[in-house]
Amino acid sequence: MTILDKIIKDKKREVALKKSIIPINQLESSVLFNSRTYSLAKLLKNSLSGIIAEHKRRSPSKPAINNNHSVEDVVVGYQNAGVCGISVLTDGKYFGGSLDDFLLAKASVNVPLLRKEFVVDEYQILEAKAHGADAILLIASVLTREEIKHLSNFAQSLALEVLLEVHNKEEIEKSIMPSLNMIGVNNRNLKTFEVSLNYSKELVNYIPDDFVKVSESGIYTVKEVKELQQQGYQGFLMGEHFMKTNDPGKEAKDFINKLIVC
Repeated sequence: MTILDKIIKDKKREVALKKSIIPINQLESSVLFNSRTYSLAKLLKNSLSGIIAEHKRRSPSKPAINNNHSVEDVVVGYQNAGVCGISVLTDGKYFGGSLDDFLLAKASVNVPLLRKEFVVDEYQILEAKAHGADAILLIASVLTREEIKHLSNFAQSLALEVLLEVHNKEEIEKSIMPSLNMIGVNNRNLKTFEVSLNYSKELVNYIPDDFVKVSESGIYTVKEVKELQQQGYQGFLMGEHFMKTNDPGKEAKDFINKLIVC
């Protein structure tokens, strides 16, 4: 069993437990449930940088990235840096995140927020909406085409944008549908955690131009972003590069400034 298999198995159990104690109508009565959402895809299309910065404490491959900074300090720093959006990891067991982190981010900034989670059930999409999300992540490798269709349509019905994450040509081919806004190529193999930007470079031409193209993970330099921009990518999800520093917001600001002037 791979790490990803374990995560999904645990996630299904976690969602079942949550559903047993927090009913859907309680989520739908949240003060944030009917709040206005902002388009991450539109901002990425019109941005010179396309940076989506991530709040990330740890991961299965990196047990300790940054536990020293508050959510508020990190996301406010990102907003001041001029990012297009902020991704907030909400998985607890493997990434040290939570929906409380998401609420704190929502209360602190006015940029589009992406709930970074292993979505296996529409209940999690309702959770995202109830906590003020603007977009959700779906991972093609753990969902069937029918599940992607159902979950993405459900998200769109709640005015949430959808970033679909893929890792190979087969996942792209099974997933293309109009209910998606953005397609992201994960440069990290979620089964082995091997990282290579070649995944983005090899797959870019298989993604129709109807979708905003996002390169995720393993991006560390302005040169890499420039190369990916030339190939057609408009969004760049970066977490570890910023989070591993003493001041993630300052690091993001310096990175974006260099990217824009180059």
